[in-house]
Amino acid sequence: MTANGVTTTDVPSRVGVRTVALVELPLYPNSLPLTSGYLQAYAQQDPAVAAGYAFRIHARPVDDPLDELAADLLAQPADVYALSCYLWNMRRMRDLFDRLLAERPDAQYILGGPQVMNHAPEYVPPHRENVLVCNGEGERTFAAYLRELLRERPDFAAVPGVSFWRDGELVTTDKPPRFTDLNEIPSPYDAGIFDGGEYTFAVVETNRGCPFRCTYCYWGAATNDKVHRWDLDRVLRDLSWVSRNGVESIFIADANWGALPRDVELTRHLVRGKQEHGYPLMISMQAAKNRPDRVTEITEILVEGGLLASQPVSLQTVSPDTLRIVERANIKESTYVELQQKLHDKGISSYTELIWPLPGETLDSFRDGIARLCRSGADAIVTYPQLLLHNTPMYQRRDELGVVTVRVDDEVAEADVVVGTRWVTPEEFREGAWFYYAVVSLYNGRVAFHLARELDRTGRCGYRDFLAAAAAYYRRRVDNPVCAFFAESVAGLGNYDINNIGKALHLVLHEHRAEMDALLADFAGEQGWLDEPTLRAAFELDLVGRPYVYREPVVAPSVPLEHLRILGQGRYHLDVELPAWAAAGLALDTGDADPVRLRVDHVGRRKMPYPRHRSIDHNAAYCQAMMNRLRDLLPAWTVPAAAVSS
Repeated sequence: MTANGVTTTDVPSRVGVRTVALVELPLYPNSLPLTSGYLQAYAQQDPAVAAGYAFRIHARPVDDPLDELAADLLAQPADVYALSCYLWNMRRMRDLFDRLLAERPDAQYILGGPQVMNHAPEYVPPHRENVLVCNGEGERTFAAYLRELLRERPDFAAVPGVSFWRDGELVTTDKPPRFTDLNEIPSPYDAGIFDGGEYTFAVVETNRGCPFRCTYCYWGAATNDKVHRWDLDRVLRDLSWVSRNGVESIFIADANWGALPRDVELTRHLVRGKQEHGYPLMISMQAAKNRPDRVTEITEILVEGGLLASQPVSLQTVSPDTLRIVERANIKESTYVELQQKLHDKGISSYTELIWPLPGETLDSFRDGIARLCRSGADAIVTYPQLLLHNTPMYQRRDELGVVTVRVDDEVAEADVVVGTRWVTPEEFREGAWFYYAVVSLYNGRVAFHLARELDRTGRCGYRDFLAAAAAYYRRRVDNPVCAFFAESVAGLGNYDINNIGKALHLVLHEHRAEMDALLADFAGEQGWLDEPTLRAAFELDLVGRPYVYREPVVAPSVPLEHLRILGQGRYHLDVELPAWAAAGLALDTGDADPVRLRVDHVGRRKMPYPRHRSIDHNAAYCQAMMNRLRDLLPAWTVPAAAVSS
């Protein structure tokens, strides 16, 4: 039975049965608590545990008010609390943990998850001898912990894979072996643990393990192991449960989806589930690093099935030195280029993911890499800040790599953003952040797409120098509301929040559209580019062709046009006339017409009207998602134009 984020099974009706509260604080509301399901299903295989405990799962969004989270847990007292701790919830979890300890000091506690494992002294004071930290995979350790608590005089030293305080000394036990036969962990779906729940988001695992050992990543560094998988029939049943029970969105948590041939069959099964039950509505995944053909096939299946609108291409860096230092050199850049080209040829949106600043990356190599991606025709370039994650090789080598971090001021998360390395000073880090805001606005947002391409094509100014000059100009123009937002974000590490880039798109493509017209005109004019007819024409193509992130009426540019002439305007389109030489950059078959008449249709696909009643954070999340599927935003240029409308 599930209500208000609480799942209760085996409610105790016998004297002596203890209650276990499994606590998760996910990012999204109505998230299926997979981790808690695994822990409960595995532990209940033991008859003594099944007879001695009742389980209650608490899974409420991390941004719920602390008072409500604490009241929810304390209203239903438990004997044992198991808390799942991650970077994105650790600060809120700390505060919740303190409340629980204050109100239930005699209860037993165990903390698990990547943020706390191997870091017990940081999270548990020496006088709290009733608190354990799990240092690895949780299922075996948690079951052993519950068995030990059933003893008259529990000895936590008998529990594998934990750290705890005893008489002022930290005790750490040997870790149990990792699972090689995942079928030892029963399906929580089959066990009925999630039955009756109303979930809109689910994390799904079909295997565990990653053969790569990227320095910055906990995923592979924690395992660096062959991939172990659950039986196919079990995975098919789990996916069918998700579909039958109306889960809207799924994240496939396998480290390399598409690495195994059976992943194609599983993808088809997800599509069949949607066709039969209407769910899920959307799939996201981490694509296999070296399987472009299979990933392309999977992406096609999902796109045709209406479950995927865009495919991430996780490049992280194009610097050979950086790839070697972060131990990612075994993943070939050519595979990413091949994947991007295949998706492009099939008309499927993709976005290339980078991280700034990885060890070995310099400001120059970062800028050069982005310029290469622009020149290669990447749909959109998404750059994430580098976070220093616990239990990664980078964390262990942080002094050697010269890592400098700043803790983000966030009431729920505990994120340390890397702002310097041996190769990047904090000031260069900020320059890189400004550079990326130029990429977001001018390349991803298409504010100066045609102008930058023409400058690069003719050798007048390459992408790197163009974007660097724009970033420097932005820093001088904080009188402009868009540049002021960029300045605030750089100073406060605002780009740590993924919705920050969505806010930038909202400003550039909607709220301050006219101001961006003027800003681009001033920047290009200062460089002397607008005096050249071909560059002026490219600039004007950008003015009329810049996409709209919402489905809203088009407006004429706020800057006067010299080579283009607006003949008419409909609700979602502009009819324009321009010299044939000015239309050459559009790669359209315009025949012998001169001047050329074109219709610029801004309807796009899957765009929603501007929701005025929604918060900026809600709209930012939408804008971020739309940037990642840019082909749904871009206007259609048609020739000859339809009848001019007014």
